Amino acid sequence: MNLRIVAELMAISARTAPKAVGKDFIVTAIVEGDDLQRLAEKMYEFGERTGKSNFDRDGANVSNSTAVFLVGLKDAAPVGLNCSACGSEKCIKPNTFESEFKGPNCALRLLDMGIAIGSAVKTASLLNVDNRIMYRVGVVAREIGLIDADFVMGIPLSATGKSIYFDR
Repeated sequence: MNLRIVAELMAISARTAPKAVGKDFIVTAIVEGDDLQRLAEKMYEFGERTGKSNFDRDGANVSNSTAVFLVGLKDAAPVGLNCSACGSEKCIKPNTFESEFKGPNCALRLLDMGIAIGSAVKTASLLNVDNRIMYRVGVVAREIGLIDADFVMGIPLSATGKSIYFDR
Protein backbone atom coordinates (compact mmCIF):
# COMPACT_ATOMS: atom_id res chain seq x y z
CA MET A 1 0.00 0.00 0.00
CA ASN A 2 1.39 3.39 -0.97
CA LEU A 3 1.14 5.95 1.82
CA ARG A 4 3.57 8.39 0.17
CA ILE A 5 0.76 10.83 -0.68
CA VAL A 6 -0.38 10.87 2.96
CA ALA A 7 3.20 11.54 4.11
CA GLU A 8 3.50 14.37 1.57
CA LEU A 9 0.27 15.90 2.88
CA MET A 10 1.66 15.55 6.41
CA ALA A 11 4.71 17.51 5.25
CA ILE A 12 2.44 20.31 4.03
CA SER A 13 0.65 20.33 7.39
CA ALA A 14 3.96 20.52 9.29
CA ARG A 15 5.28 23.27 7.01
CA THR A 16 2.18 25.46 7.27
CA ALA A 17 1.72 25.04 11.04
CA PRO A 18 2.14 28.31 12.99
CA LYS A 19 5.66 29.18 14.17
CA ALA A 20 6.85 31.66 16.83
CA VAL A 21 7.58 35.09 15.33
CA GLY A 22 7.05 33.60 11.86
CA LYS A 23 10.49 31.92 11.69
CA ASP A 24 10.53 28.38 10.34
CA PHE A 25 13.19 25.90 11.47
CA ILE A 26 11.15 22.75 10.79
CA VAL A 27 12.61 20.07 8.54
CA THR A 28 10.84 16.93 7.33
CA ALA A 29 11.68 13.72 5.51
CA ILE A 30 9.82 10.64 4.32
CA VAL A 31 11.38 7.19 4.77
CA GLU A 32 10.24 4.23 2.67
CA GLY A 33 11.47 0.99 1.12
CA ASP A 34 15.04 -0.09 1.80
CA ASP A 35 15.69 2.94 4.02
CA LEU A 36 12.67 1.99 6.14
CA GLN A 37 14.02 -1.52 6.73
CA ARG A 38 17.52 -0.14 7.41
CA LEU A 39 16.00 2.22 10.00
CA ALA A 40 14.23 -0.69 11.70
CA GLU A 41 17.42 -2.78 11.77
CA LYS A 42 19.48 0.10 13.13
CA MET A 43 16.88 0.64 15.86
CA TYR A 44 17.40 -2.95 17.04
CA GLU A 45 21.18 -2.42 16.94
CA PHE A 46 20.96 0.90 18.81
CA GLY A 47 19.01 -0.72 21.64
CA GLU A 48 21.50 -3.57 21.90
CA ARG A 49 24.52 -1.25 21.72
CA THR A 50 23.25 1.22 24.32
CA GLY A 51 21.22 -1.10 26.54
CA LYS A 52 18.24 1.23 26.16
CA SER A 53 14.84 -0.40 26.24
CA ASN A 54 12.08 -0.58 23.66
CA PHE A 55 14.17 0.26 20.59
CA ASP A 56 13.46 -3.33 19.49
CA ARG A 57 9.71 -2.93 20.06
CA ASP A 58 9.56 0.35 18.14
CA GLY A 59 11.90 -1.05 15.48
CA ALA A 60 9.41 -3.87 14.91
CA ASN A 61 6.69 -1.26 14.45
CA VAL A 62 8.84 0.56 11.89
CA SER A 63 9.58 -2.70 10.06
CA ASN A 64 5.84 -3.39 9.81
CA SER A 65 5.01 0.15 8.62
CA THR A 66 4.65 1.36 5.06
CA ALA A 67 6.47 4.65 5.66
CA VAL A 68 7.88 6.87 8.39
CA PHE A 69 7.43 10.62 8.44
CA LEU A 70 10.22 12.51 10.22
CA VAL A 71 9.86 15.98 11.74
CA GLY A 72 12.79 17.88 13.19
CA LEU A 73 14.36 21.19 14.11
CA LYS A 74 17.50 22.40 12.34
CA ASP A 75 19.62 25.35 13.52
CA ALA A 76 16.64 26.80 15.43
CA ALA A 77 17.54 30.26 16.70
CA PRO A 78 16.04 31.23 20.06
CA VAL A 79 13.00 33.47 19.86
CA GLY A 80 14.82 36.10 21.94
CA LEU A 81 12.28 36.76 24.69
CA ASN A 82 14.49 35.81 27.66
CA CYS A 83 11.42 34.01 29.00
CA SER A 84 13.39 31.36 30.96
CA ALA A 85 11.13 28.53 29.73
CA CYS A 86 14.25 26.59 28.70
CA GLY A 87 15.61 26.87 32.23
CA SER A 88 18.11 29.62 31.52
CA GLU A 89 17.77 33.19 32.73
CA LYS A 90 18.55 34.55 29.26
CA CYS A 91 18.17 33.03 25.82
CA ILE A 92 20.66 30.24 25.40
CA LYS A 93 23.05 29.53 22.57
CA PRO A 94 21.44 26.48 20.97
CA ASN A 95 23.11 23.22 20.00
CA THR A 96 26.20 23.46 22.20
CA PHE A 97 25.84 19.88 23.44
CA GLU A 98 25.27 16.66 21.53
CA SER A 99 23.94 13.32 22.72
CA GLU A 100 21.02 11.54 21.06
CA PHE A 101 20.02 15.01 19.89
CA LYS A 102 21.70 18.40 19.80
CA GLY A 103 20.68 20.87 22.46
CA PRO A 104 19.75 22.87 24.29
CA ASN A 105 16.88 24.26 22.26
CA CYS A 106 14.60 27.22 22.80
CA ALA A 107 11.38 26.00 24.46
CA LEU A 108 9.29 28.03 22.02
CA ARG A 109 11.04 26.37 19.06
CA LEU A 110 10.27 22.99 20.61
CA LEU A 111 6.64 24.10 20.83
CA ASP A 112 6.81 25.01 17.13
CA MET A 113 7.95 21.47 16.43
CA GLY A 114 5.17 20.06 18.62
CA ILE A 115 2.56 22.08 16.76
CA ALA A 116 4.01 20.90 13.43
CA ILE A 117 3.88 17.28 14.64
CA GLY A 118 0.30 17.73 15.85
CA SER A 119 -0.72 19.17 12.50
CA ALA A 120 0.94 16.29 10.65
CA VAL A 121 -0.66 13.52 12.72
CA LYS A 122 -4.02 15.27 12.45
CA THR A 123 -3.70 15.05 8.67
CA ALA A 124 -2.87 11.34 8.83
CA SER A 125 -5.78 10.76 11.19
CA LEU A 126 -8.23 12.62 8.94
CA LEU A 127 -7.16 10.26 6.16
CA ASN A 128 -7.64 7.21 8.44
CA VAL A 129 -3.95 6.32 8.48
CA ASP A 130 -2.69 4.83 11.74
CA ASN A 131 0.32 6.59 13.22
CA ARG A 132 2.19 7.15 16.44
CA ILE A 133 4.77 9.76 17.41
CA MET A 134 7.99 7.98 18.42
CA TYR A 135 11.05 9.47 20.08
CA ARG A 136 13.21 6.36 19.43
CA VAL A 137 12.63 6.52 15.67
CA GLY A 138 13.97 10.08 15.62
CA VAL A 139 17.11 9.17 17.57
CA VAL A 140 18.16 6.50 15.09
CA ALA A 141 16.95 8.28 11.93
CA ARG A 142 19.19 11.20 12.90
CA GLU A 143 22.13 8.96 13.78
CA ILE A 144 22.09 7.17 10.41
CA GLY A 145 21.56 10.37 8.41
CA LEU A 146 18.01 9.94 7.16
CA ILE A 147 17.36 13.57 8.11
CA ASP A 148 19.65 16.52 8.76
CA ALA A 149 18.18 17.85 11.99
CA ASP A 150 19.21 18.61 15.55
CA PHE A 151 16.11 17.19 17.26
CA VAL A 152 13.80 14.67 15.54
CA MET A 153 10.63 12.68 16.12
CA GLY A 154 9.46 9.88 13.85
CA ILE A 155 5.90 9.03 12.90
CA PRO A 156 5.44 5.54 11.42
CA LEU A 157 2.43 5.12 9.12
CA SER A 158 0.27 2.06 8.56
CA ALA A 159 -3.12 1.21 7.07
CA THR A 160 -4.24 -2.20 8.29
CA GLY A 161 -7.32 -3.67 9.95
CA LYS A 162 -6.04 -2.73 13.41
CA SER A 163 -3.48 -0.18 14.50
CA ILE A 164 -0.11 -1.85 14.99
CA TYR A 165 1.10 0.98 17.26
CA PHE A 166 -1.15 0.38 20.25
CA ASP A 167 -1.89 -2.70 22.35
CA ARG A 168 1.71 -3.77 21.69
